[in-house]
Amino acid sequence: MTYNLNLKAKNPKRVIIFGKKGFIAKNICNKLIKKKIKIKAISKSEVNLISKSSIKKISKIIKKDDVVLFISANAPVKNEKMLLDNLLMANNFVLGVNKKKFLHFIYISSDAVYSDSKKLINEKSKTLPESLHGIMHLTRENIFKLFIKVPICILRPTLIFGKKDPHNGYGPNRFYRLAKNNKDINLFGKGEELRDHISVHDVSEIILNTILFKTFGILNVCTGKVFSFYNIAKIIVNSLNCKSRICYSKRQGPLPHGGYRAFNNSLIAELFPNLKIALINKINFKQFI
Repeated sequence: MTYNLNLKAKNPKRVIIFGKKGFIAKNICNKLIKKKIKIKAISKSEVNLISKSSIKKISKIIKKDDVVLFISANAPVKNEKMLLDNLLMANNFVLGVNKKKFLHFIYISSDAVYSDSKKLINEKSKTLPESLHGIMHLTRENIFKLFIKVPICILRPTLIFGKKDPHNGYGPNRFYRLAKNNKDINLFGKGEELRDHISVHDVSEIILNTILFKTFGILNVCTGKVFSFYNIAKIIVNSLNCKSRICYSKRQGPLPHGGYRAFNNSLIAELFPNLKIALINKINFKQFI
């Protein structure tokens, strides 16, 4: 596991993004535009990675000075068909770039590749995923590492929240939207699970830095701190000074990940010492959601 510790940032000539309409893609596009970096963001309607026709299209698009950011995925993976479709997308992509030389490849994976652990998870922690989503990302990581012959950076983000998140999943986004409308926030159990939540703003900043510094290797995208869902709900309710109540419902099944999933973010600090990642208890939620 090696990393580029060159501290001289350099704008690439062009960044190609597969997964144009995604939550992360929209945010990183805004940052690249502000840096005056040329981008070509590609949607499914332009290049359908599940189709064999995508192979020739990819080959024609990518040039030798390009940075390729691969975010495209049918996620979260909930069944076998979704799993196979995602692997087919990766396979068609590597066929499209077969023997092509370009500058840098960045893959947005997931922390779901890691096994559960009561210890801080770092980039060398055990990867034995128990979910189809984790299996998909780990398999795609291995496909890309095996067949793409340019410097590769694999980013593994934890739970992401922020503006324009389309999922409205259990956590900061949903809690804020409920509290904003003075609706009650319902927690599973006592909301005691401890998780690492990171804003899409910081995820995009880390992606931008991996592009500018041509970072390669594996990097966890995290804050390094955990908060319970109860504490997150309480922070949001207090920050809005709203009438929402925090309610509880009986948990169905065991605590996800044993109730604890924490990450070591020391590698981010080493690679990007000037990067300041916001903790959820210090975030102005109006800025991010």
